[in-house]
Amino acid sequence: MDSARAWPAEWLRAVLSIAVLRAIDAGASYGYAIAVRLEEAGLGAVKGGTLYPLLGRLEDGGLVEAEWRAGEGGPGRKHYELTAEGRRSLHDQAERWERFASLMRSHLLETTTEERDD
Repeated sequence: MDSARAWPAEWLRAVLSIAVLRAIDAGASYGYAIAVRLEEAGLGAVKGGTLYPLLGRLEDGGLVEAEWRAGEGGPGRKHYELTAEGRRSLHDQAERWERFASLMRSHLLETTTEERDD
């Protein structure tokens, strides 16, 4: 199954913000390149109608800064870069996500084991 169909939409909505911050942490980038990074990371195709409003919210929240840059032989592009607050947020969210994922892993394994014992 391809990754775009592998993950329920509600899971992707829950992690998209942190995934976008991580993609930008790799270096300032523009929307299409961020979407490519997310797809390469296994999240599937993220549509512009989902990505650009999220980038706007991250900018409004002070987690990213945006800057228009001249295009190389084409139109200019809006590039996004993490702010210091964005880096702190990414670090905090990554730690919290790891704790949550560990909790869910334990819970799911416990439930699966209990079901086998019945």
